[in-house]
Amino acid sequence: MVKAGGILLCLLIMVMDVVAGILGIEAEIAQNKVNHLRIWIFECRDPSHQAFKLGLAAAALLSFAHVIANLLGGCSCICSQEEFEKSSPNRQLSVACFIFTWIILGIGLSTLVIGTLSNNKSRGSCGFSHHHFLSIGGILCFVHGLFCVAYYVSSTASLADK
Repeated sequence: MVKAGGILLCLLIMVMDVVAGILGIEAEIAQNKVNHLRIWIFECRDPSHQAFKLGLAAAALLSFAHVIANLLGGCSCICSQEEFEKSSPNRQLSVACFIFTWIILGIGLSTLVIGTLSNNKSRGSCGFSHHHFLSIGGILCFVHGLFCVAYYVSSTASLADK
């Protein structure tokens, strides 16, 4: 039963990250449909409410998937290089995936938030182009899902090693 629960949890995390990625890419498409004038790196355009909603949903799903993976994956705390070298390969992989999930979350969530805020209704002005931030954040959602699943699997395997 535990294996079936783990498989369902991995599927849930992947589905949430894939949906977040699709929403981020759809937000980019919706953003590109509004009227805009672009001169080098400066851009004047109207905000897209649809892109704002899709970007916000993508950021929320990415965050929620990250929270679920980290809460249910457990804590693989390693405090020193010496302890890391003495630990099992499963635990080393777990720690590496844990670090990568946080890095990908930071970059992916930042790009989604920047792209989403550029489509806020009150920001219908000219400024620096926020081109492709939503699609980059969407692509990072897919990568985040892979590392979260790898983290969960290696973390539960390292607990079984003890």
